Amino acid sequence: MDKNKVIVGISGSYIIDNGGMFPGYKRAYVNDDYVDSVVRAGGVPYIIPIVHDKEIIKEQLKNVDVLILSGGQDVNPLLWGEEPSSKLGEVLTIRDEFDIQLMKIANEIKMPVLGICRGEQIIAVANGGSLYQDISFIEKAYIKHNQGHSPNIPTHTVEIEKDSKLYEILGDKVLTNSFHHLGVKDVPQGYSIVARSKDGVIEGIEKEGDHFVLGVQWHPEMMSKDNEDMLNIFKRLIDEGKKRK
Repeated sequence: MDKNKVIVGISGSYIIDNGGMFPGYKRAYVNDDYVDSVVRAGGVPYIIPIVHDKEIIKEQLKNVDVLILSGGQDVNPLLWGEEPSSKLGEVLTIRDEFDIQLMKIANEIKMPVLGICRGEQIIAVANGGSLYQDISFIEKAYIKHNQGHSPNIPTHTVEIEKDSKLYEILGDKVLTNSFHHLGVKDVPQGYSIVARSKDGVIEGIEKEGDHFVLGVQWHPEMMSKDNEDMLNIFKRLIDEGKKRK
């Protein structure tokens, strides 16, 4: 393998068979759009499966150059000291624990991180922030944030702060898709809000300073095939990985 190629670790999840020959059977997976986006951006994708042992998680990260925290289940609100609302969806506590360990270890070794949807929320929670358990709890939120149709079609505007890494990638505004009902509430110390939708919902956060940690609330991997702006998010992550070579 070309030693200059950037190895991109994508955090995995579980899918559980509900029928067929093995009902209840647990499988490790990520959605293929993440894999395709990394390949199109010039990286080499690896799925990082959920494990329990922190030392093994450290070894997993030693074998990749950058990390993508992928989307998925709701994050358990007990992690930031709240009881679950009746509007909370499915949680997967073992995945929360795994993703938080990935984020903390990535911080320790200054690994570039891209968090997508749930991944942005994990960045917030792992570093001491909190979430709204449902968009309806956000004052003045009125935009439909779970669009409910073709994932590659953008449905609302995101406005981006100047002097941010996300601005360097996308400019001052972009049209995005949207598939979430949780949202970032309290941003951790050392992080900045760099993007919002027009109703004020936080759509992007990033770590201050040189360590590249970027969270976006939409799903660029679902749009990157036909949208150069979205592919550029993955290209920037890979460029950050090349700095570690």
